[in-house]
Amino acid sequence: MLLALLFCAQSDVIRPVHTYSIVAVDTERGEMGVAVQSHWFSVGSVVTWAEPGVGVVATQSLVDPSYGPLGLALMGAGKTPAQALEGLLAADENADVRQVAFANAMGDVAAHTGAKCIAEAGHQTGTHFSVQANIMDRNTVWPEMAKAFQQTQGDLATRMLAALQAAEAQGGDLRGKQSAAMLVVKTDASGMPWRDKILDLRVEDHPDPLAELDRLINVSRAYHHMDEGDGFIAAGDLDSAMNAYRAAMALMPQNAEIAFWSAATMASNGHVDAALPLFRIAFEGEPRLRRLVPRLVKPGFITDDAEILKKIDAVK
Repeated sequence: MLLALLFCAQSDVIRPVHTYSIVAVDTERGEMGVAVQSHWFSVGSVVTWAEPGVGVVATQSLVDPSYGPLGLALMGAGKTPAQALEGLLAADENADVRQVAFANAMGDVAAHTGAKCIAEAGHQTGTHFSVQANIMDRNTVWPEMAKAFQQTQGDLATRMLAALQAAEAQGGDLRGKQSAAMLVVKTDASGMPWRDKILDLRVEDHPDPLAELDRLINVSRAYHHMDEGDGFIAAGDLDSAMNAYRAAMALMPQNAEIAFWSAATMASNGHVDAALPLFRIAFEGEPRLRRLVPRLVKPGFITDDAEILKKIDAVK
């Protein structure tokens, strides 16, 4: 019977992605996201779906990935999550083995756990979120996920990660752990989707995917602080830029390139003396970065000024 379920009416393979996930919306911060962990390779490529200004989807169990793009299309056309999910389930002859959750940009949610999903399986919805899991070690997984999400402070990524960690603390996936993913977008679309994607992280295959996902979230935050610093430099606010660059380096002190590009941005905007301590940190971390400085002149990233280049080269 399992083999029969692995093929839908369109002859597409149905992957048996047994896992736990969360869809959630933070209306105050203007963020919505979906996060997942599973003992399955590259789970994020199958389970997590999002569109800025529209909504987020998690589709799992004996998974039909089309619930992702179709659900987003229906919500984008004005359907509520409940209406979109109901319509797709009604057209799916294998609805009883699906587990799906939808959330729209307003924070409305809908979820479905098919009667034939492999135990332990279930979901719980709350204000602006839904948690769902199947083939879990215990049936306490999804209630503890909900509790962790509701009780954790911080941005949406922090709260969703807490939900995943709570699932793992309850035993998680009966088969173990392998991959994880988190996708966060803005609830208000700007028309430039590359700017509306806050996080898009995947741990494809790892012995401790949640720990690695946590690390990648911090890396992402470091680069976000760098972007903030660049924005402050462009606005002429050197003090705020320095605070942002320091925050980035504090999150990734081992990454010399963060200090280097922060310094280069400052130097290219006339703050050469303030940039020198950051160049020192960069050169100490990776001496070869010193050779990169003159190469930045041709593309215009650093002014072709002999005195400026001499100052930077004299940094020890």
